[in-house]
Amino acid sequence: MAAANDLLLDAYARVAESVPAVLDGLTPDQAAWRPAPHANSIGWLVWHLTRVLDDHLADLVPAEQVWLDRGFADAFRLDLDWRDTGYGHRPEQVAKVVVDPVSLLADYHAATQDAIRPFLAEVDGFDRIVDTRWNPPVTLGVRLVSVADDLARHIGQAEYVRGLLSMRGPD
Repeated sequence: MAAANDLLLDAYARVAESVPAVLDGLTPDQAAWRPAPHANSIGWLVWHLTRVLDDHLADLVPAEQVWLDRGFADAFRLDLDWRDTGYGHRPEQVAKVVVDPVSLLADYHAATQDAIRPFLAEVDGFDRIVDTRWNPPVTLGVRLVSVADDLARHIGQAEYVRGLLSMRGPD
């Protein structure tokens, strides 16, 4: 089991290391920039991946979401329901995720990673059913891998948008 825990810790830590780099030096306008009207911004992608991490793992721990427990919902001042994770957002909802200062995104992600790290280090019972809304029902192991996969995909998308932003040149 320790090997599985080590793999989970490594997978989640890789995203935690990438978040500050993708946000480094961005202004709020740059973080909110979208390469096309229906595309996601860097800020939205980092916010969304962190909200999914926070929401899904708070249910598993169980614990209060960092979003609420540490005051990030208030600090972000987004015109969205506090329960919103970004799942299924339309372009007009994506546009609402403008964060100032941008460092708040990195702070929220770091706080969420810090909160779940002890759980990932000790979790066992990977075959335990945690969500019966799906067929087949979702096990703890599948949920943890699914979240890790979602994080990796979204940070990769944010890095891609960051590359497009850098090719755009000065405003």
